[in-house]
Amino acid sequence: MSLFLFKRLITLIATLVGASVVVFLVLEILPGNAAQILMGPDASPEAVQALAAKLGIDRPPVERYWNWVSGMLVGDLGLSYAYSTPVAELVMERLTLTVPLALMAMTITTILALAAGIYAAARHNKLGDVGVMGLSQVGIAIPNFWFAILLILLFSVHLRWFSAGGFPGWDEGVLQGFKALLLPAISLAVVQSAILARITRSAVLEVLREDYVRTARAKGVSRRGTMWGHVLRNAMIPVITVMGLQFAELLAGTIVVENVFYLPGLGRLIFQSISNRDLIVVRNCVMLLATMVVVVNFVVDMLYAVIDPRVKASDI
Repeated sequence: MSLFLFKRLITLIATLVGASVVVFLVLEILPGNAAQILMGPDASPEAVQALAAKLGIDRPPVERYWNWVSGMLVGDLGLSYAYSTPVAELVMERLTLTVPLALMAMTITTILALAAGIYAAARHNKLGDVGVMGLSQVGIAIPNFWFAILLILLFSVHLRWFSAGGFPGWDEGVLQGFKALLLPAISLAVVQSAILARITRSAVLEVLREDYVRTARAKGVSRRGTMWGHVLRNAMIPVITVMGLQFAELLAGTIVVENVFYLPGLGRLIFQSISNRDLIVVRNCVMLLATMVVVVNFVVDMLYAVIDPRVKASDI
């Protein structure tokens, strides 16, 4: 296990280093000047140069990259160009909304997808299976921002059960906070649950065809007992893989939905920072999202070894 963990840790570190280089280089080649945008089009070249020197964006790229990486290692993400506020404070403030939103969406996705996928697999080629697959196909085809608008029209405009947008803050109460995030979470979950339901159905059907499942049934184990005792654990590896990727996508893919519901989350911060040419905020936010994706994949690898010891043994 120690060798398996060591290899995965080395891969994680190498991936993060590579991601930091790519993020820095991509933002370096973008056109525009943050100092010019902050000063305005009528600012004198001397004033723009002075602000660039103050912000540190006139230094050589290698020096700026090293300062950025070394700062991240000690928790110093620098100051926002547009807000003159530590980037760490801006990011942590927005994460208190984005992370609960992603967790809510992932919870809804998991419940709906596992229930629908197992139900469809247990009724293979029957009406229930056809119905679930038809609904999942519709769910995959629906853009989440369009579904979000439909939810606003139904539950906010017509029924008036939920607010059409905004976030009251956790100070107003946990219940009010989760109520404000429910519609965005559902709009994010509908596509993900449709995809995961199809993956779950395929994985369960594949395991149901294995010899040991037929042997268990021949020994008199009930269909439900076979499903819960023998099938689900062995079918979970591809399902967990997709779940890990989906959770990472939910963390990184909330920009559109947060703008539809006017939520002050991390996605909206990235959108505003791109508009303001606040590259230090964009760089740190993108790197944070990349880190979350890599860490989630690392956790998925660890779960592989827990669920199926053969994965660990084959890697040693």
